[in-house]
Amino acid sequence: MTNTTLIVSHAPYWHNGDSLFKQNLNFLIALLPAAVFGILNFGAPALGVLTLAASSAMLWEVILSVISRQKVAIGNMESAVIGLLFGMMVPATMPWWVVITGTFVTVVLGKFVFGGTGSNPFHPTLVGIAILIMAWPAFLDFDTAYVSYQFDFTALAPLAALKSHGTSVLGSFPTYDLLMGKEVGGIGSTFGLGLIIGGIYLMLKGYTRWEIVVSFIAGILITATIFFVLHPDKYAPPLFHLFSGYTLIGAFFLAVENSSSPVYRIPMLIYGFLGGFMIILVRNIGIYPDGTILSILLINLINPLIDVIKPKALGKGVPNA
Repeated sequence: MTNTTLIVSHAPYWHNGDSLFKQNLNFLIALLPAAVFGILNFGAPALGVLTLAASSAMLWEVILSVISRQKVAIGNMESAVIGLLFGMMVPATMPWWVVITGTFVTVVLGKFVFGGTGSNPFHPTLVGIAILIMAWPAFLDFDTAYVSYQFDFTALAPLAALKSHGTSVLGSFPTYDLLMGKEVGGIGSTFGLGLIIGGIYLMLKGYTRWEIVVSFIAGILITATIFFVLHPDKYAPPLFHLFSGYTLIGAFFLAVENSSSPVYRIPMLIYGFLGGFMIILVRNIGIYPDGTILSILLINLINPLIDVIKPKALGKGVPNA
């Protein structure tokens, strides 16, 4: 009798034939337009934060791999991606020690604690950002961070301004300006057009699923439209929500992370729509100005429950089918 061992790999299960290195390299390429714009917009400090974030995340992975006696997998560039994403979501004035602490939390709590690549139930970058918000919220206050900067546009974070001043500030943030990155925010999260181009590139290459992106954006637009139609004098229009804050980097780069998002199509549509829906609820009803980080962490949490939803196979349960 043959003794057969069944080997089952861990997530991510979606596989397009490429290596993890190629996937992460394409993610880095897709992030470049928004990252370069952030450097041009916020200057040399932005370049320092981005390089420190990516390099320190890679260094933490090497250190932890050596300590845990695991194979050093820095060559797959995963830590570079999560580090760069972290840097793109923080202000250019972020102190170096906060950046290093944030990437440490991102790599250790967001990735290694759960078993490494493919085992994390939450996007590692979001774990790091969420803990920084709880520990040192002042460092992620964009209005305070850029108080010494001179911009040729309204030097306010759109969502924070909306929370504090209401819809009277909407005229200060034209939709085109938001799309072109004329807003105060994270280094790489303000240039909406660059994020859209990078996201479409990833979808065309097959590295992200369009179902999650489209349903995520649909959840934002539909929910925001309902609020706006009911109370136009109280709530912002849907395009303001779509092009401000972390919305686009969340839709194209964070919600689509393989190991923390669904595998099947129907669950993907539900998962994405719930994420967009909750972002608007948090922004319009909750106390946080943005809500993207909290919303994506929540859908990451319920992802295992959503991913068991499968449509019944055609003919199943029908006699003689």
